[in-house]
Amino acid sequence: MRKIQEKQKIWYEDEKLWKGVAPLLFNQKCIETAAEEVKQAVKLSGIRKGAKVLDLCCGIGRHSVELARRGFNVIGVDLTEEYIDKARRKARAQGLNVQFIRDDMRRFCQLDYFDAAINMFTAFGYFENPADDRRVLTNIYYSLRKGGTLIIDVVGKEIIARIFCRRHWDEDNGRIFLQERKIRQDWSWIDNRWIILENGKRREFRFGHRIYSAAELTGLLKDCGFSSVRIYGDLTGADYDHNAKRLIAVAKK
Repeated sequence: MRKIQEKQKIWYEDEKLWKGVAPLLFNQKCIETAAEEVKQAVKLSGIRKGAKVLDLCCGIGRHSVELARRGFNVIGVDLTEEYIDKARRKARAQGLNVQFIRDDMRRFCQLDYFDAAINMFTAFGYFENPADDRRVLTNIYYSLRKGGTLIIDVVGKEIIARIFCRRHWDEDNGRIFLQERKIRQDWSWIDNRWIILENGKRREFRFGHRIYSAAELTGLLKDCGFSSVRIYGDLTGADYDHNAKRLIAVAKK
């Protein structure tokens, strides 16, 4: 009998990949900084208690839960089922009312519903077709009410160029974490290869995403309808200069 070959999943649709890298993405330090990140994002956006906020690509809900704790009405959206389940359990355990939805960010849209949206932790630019990035931003634009604010947090192309290291490794509590990176497509894309050595086991994960400069991301946001875009070097509102830690775009509808 002829064996039917199973279609290989695209990396961002692979639940096993997201489960495998979760301990690295959501380590203790990452979880502990969520409260301060939300505090800073709220200040940058200017939203007030009671506002409706979309946390797009919410992961395990670290920002969603913190926003709800501060009195915001939050909807968290993510494609990874395990992350959504963890986020729901976390909110429930803390007695917080957060709606978590499993969906693709290229599809999710609620017309004129949100006062603000956040997309944190380099959760943008996953798709090889640039039109998909445009679709994501257009969905957010139409989901925001007039005057609504979007905050995108990524690592800018300028920052990557400044700190780029082809290979790097870390060791923590018996876990060895190796990273390999490659820039391609004329500095528009970065490929990542992660290898985790732990408890005598070796696991390898490969993924890539588009990288944007401040000017490129600003132009894309304006092309998608946003009336104004401000760029910062971190969530405190620092300048986006040679010392920038992140590329933070604050876009107004």
